[in-house]
Amino acid sequence: MTTFVLVPGFFLGGWAWRPVTDTLRAHGHDVYPLTLTGLAERSHLASPAVDLAMHTDDVVNLLRWEDLHDVVLVGHSYGGLVTTNAADRIPERIARLVYVDTGPLPDGAAQADFAGPEQAARDRVVVDEQGDGWLLPPPPWADLAAGVEGVDGATLRRLAEHCTPQPYATATAPMRLTGAWEKLPRSSISCSFSVAQIEALAASAPLFRHMAGDNWRHTELPTWHWPMFSRPAELASLLLAGA
Repeated sequence: MTTFVLVPGFFLGGWAWRPVTDTLRAHGHDVYPLTLTGLAERSHLASPAVDLAMHTDDVVNLLRWEDLHDVVLVGHSYGGLVTTNAADRIPERIARLVYVDTGPLPDGAAQADFAGPEQAARDRVVVDEQGDGWLLPPPPWADLAAGVEGVDGATLRRLAEHCTPQPYATATAPMRLTGAWEKLPRSSISCSFSVAQIEALAASAPLFRHMAGDNWRHTELPTWHWPMFSRPAELASLLLAGA
């Protein structure tokens, strides 16, 4: 039996993992789909103070209070920053890190750095004009899903109904790493990039430098950035195979 902790990206809560969670549990595994502070059923806790450090505490506290060990810690998108930070705090609790269409940023980098200066500037305008200066509204899901196989009207309605604005300090707060996490085994499940592209970026782009090395196992799942909605069965199978 494996213990999985699933950490979602921007705008999502633990609910986003439901089809994946059901499959993993059906195979006899313990699964903890985590909702980070300020999102989904914890949206009443949203405030300008919610940032990457607070979300890191969410993961660390779950592992400590549930007394979890040998955890496969899975992060999707921004969740990969959270899981890296948490693993650096308590590496002795982690068996493997899994990055779903994301990767670990280096110490001092932030999610907004990964997005790039132009996207960060556009997001800042949206936050100021539509989010009271501290919230990033969810994206237009129907536009993002246009032509994506496996995403139907019911999925789009679920996204529209369940997604919540993201406290924007989570995008600007920097990673705080000691290097303790770097000895852990790591897997990536890449949806937006090929393995060849990841390897090329790891060799040339400082933000991606932690994506290379003997501790890595890279796989591809070609689909859009949110595979838990477009290809949940295949995502669950890859998590099972990696565990």
